[in-house]
Amino acid sequence: MASELHSLGVIPNAWRVSGTQADLSRPPLPPRTIDFEADTKALKIDLNKTACLVIDMQNDFCHPDGWLAHIGVDISAAKDPVAPLNQLLPVLRSHTVPILWVNWGNRPDLLNISPAARHVYNSSGDGIGLADPLPTNGAPVLTKDSWAAAVIDELPIGSADIRIDKYRMSGFWDTPLDSILRNLGKTTLLFAGVNADQCVMATLQDANFLGYDCILLKDCTATTSPDYCFQATVYNVNQCFGFVASSANLLSGLNKLAP
Repeated sequence: MASELHSLGVIPNAWRVSGTQADLSRPPLPPRTIDFEADTKALKIDLNKTACLVIDMQNDFCHPDGWLAHIGVDISAAKDPVAPLNQLLPVLRSHTVPILWVNWGNRPDLLNISPAARHVYNSSGDGIGLADPLPTNGAPVLTKDSWAAAVIDELPIGSADIRIDKYRMSGFWDTPLDSILRNLGKTTLLFAGVNADQCVMATLQDANFLGYDCILLKDCTATTSPDYCFQATVYNVNQCFGFVASSANLLSGLNKLAP
């Protein structure tokens, strides 16, 4: 009698194995496609191959007691994605589209952070920079597992959501993000978060270079930079790196498909 085969791995990147057999065929999941309009084209995507990356919607960038506000940046625009994300994310979860929270969370000892990277956050050397305590609450700036690196309270995290700590503007640099997405069989990525022209754009560009299909959700993305930086980001994504769409258009496609 043949031995019972057991799943080993994460579907769809899973083997079926027993003591005497190994099935390496990795049968694909049946497509679950939706259609919606982007800025430049009508899109069809497969939800079984799609994931949503929410980047840097964390206290240090979006909270009035965080690091960005401490250095005098007007962070009001950083809250713009909250309402559309709170409409979109529950629907994506109902369709089992993974939500990945990609937040800046350094090692406390900063052993993997170069002087060039540290200079961006403490250009004088005597300010409040990476891993230094914030004057308001003592949280270490952009440090893993701290209040500073936590997602803001206005955005609830689902029990099945995935958290990724990043250490540069790109969420792919020196992190497990690429490995996780490939294990999950994801090839189409939805992008949201802050800042559009910095960490969101850097992560999206790297995703494009790695062969992912990239869709920037423009109403779920914002920046504390001048508006021309946001407009340049939208232009460059449409021109070079993928597609730009609204969450409303994406929701219209999702709502036509039963969860």
